[in-house]
Amino acid sequence: MSFPSLTIGDLSIARAIIQGGMGVGISLSGLASAVAAAGGFGVISAAGIGMNEPDFASDYIIANNRALAGEIRKARATTTGAIGVNIMVAMANFADLVRTAIKENVDAIFSGAGLPLDLPSYLTEGSKTKLVPIVSSARAAVILCKKWLSRFGRTPDAFVVEGPLAGGHLGFKPDQIDHPDFGLEKLVGEVIKGVAPYTAPNGAPIPIIAAGGVYTGEDIHRFMKLGAAGVQLGTRFVATHECDADQAFKQRYVEATREDVVIIKSPVGMPGRAIHNEFLDQAALGEKTPQRCPYRCIHTCDYQKAPYCITLALANAKKGRFKHGFAFAGQNAWRIDRIMAVAELFEELLSQYAAAETAAMA
Repeated sequence: MSFPSLTIGDLSIARAIIQGGMGVGISLSGLASAVAAAGGFGVISAAGIGMNEPDFASDYIIANNRALAGEIRKARATTTGAIGVNIMVAMANFADLVRTAIKENVDAIFSGAGLPLDLPSYLTEGSKTKLVPIVSSARAAVILCKKWLSRFGRTPDAFVVEGPLAGGHLGFKPDQIDHPDFGLEKLVGEVIKGVAPYTAPNGAPIPIIAAGGVYTGEDIHRFMKLGAAGVQLGTRFVATHECDADQAFKQRYVEATREDVVIIKSPVGMPGRAIHNEFLDQAALGEKTPQRCPYRCIHTCDYQKAPYCITLALANAKKGRFKHGFAFAGQNAWRIDRIMAVAELFEELLSQYAAAETAAMA
């Protein structure tokens, strides 16, 4: 009995666990390389990645490109495992970051917060970078298959299906978040059925990865039995020693109660899931209106009406400055009770998976 592996084209991941990309600065080379070394798929988030660059405000595009290239190279220097980059479609510098990631030969680009309709156009000759859209419906997955086939003669290498229990920005309307019709189990089944007529670029079935609320090895086993080829976890990896966030950020997860995990309205026009704090209370009262917008980082952000700058708020939280920011988190963040090593987390998940497999065979 062994934990399943994940194959995406000619890329093989020993353990079918993808670490979700978490911005701003939560999943950088430190976390991604540790996950890759443990046999999973480590993912660097490109969102606000240049926050520590001296020209971050004055030359946003160059600063972020430089930082992304640097983080990819750091990860490559410490592991031979799979390293990917998460790049949101809604980001104003989406195209520049995609070009940088491909130039640095990342194993995959994971792209959500919009439909990456033109993502294949950035591939260069000989590039082996896999393209993995993040979707929240079968309709979106089918649209991408059709559009990519029509325009580029190819389909996505895989899909991540992200349900409404995920952390951060959510691809659902507020009234859909708790509705049973949008549960991850249902969404995964619908996407598997929807893309069944299509094949991946290598001729194999398109792998479907379940994400959003996956917490235990038992959860992983359940989604594998539903037909998922792998899973993506974000929240579980925040509470690890190797996570790139400040210790205070991780401690917020450890101390959070079920009631602390709330849905907020983000300045980018989407609902989001976060850990409640005083900053969010003040923002809700309109006390945090920014005087200026230094980045114009997200297309959908109306910075003139925004209660706060999302990039600054998340960058402050990453550094433990919660008077000036807040932490995004998945629905299950309150279940975390300690910080552990990535390798230990993998051991726990694999042990739980094996127990679930044994129980299913009994």
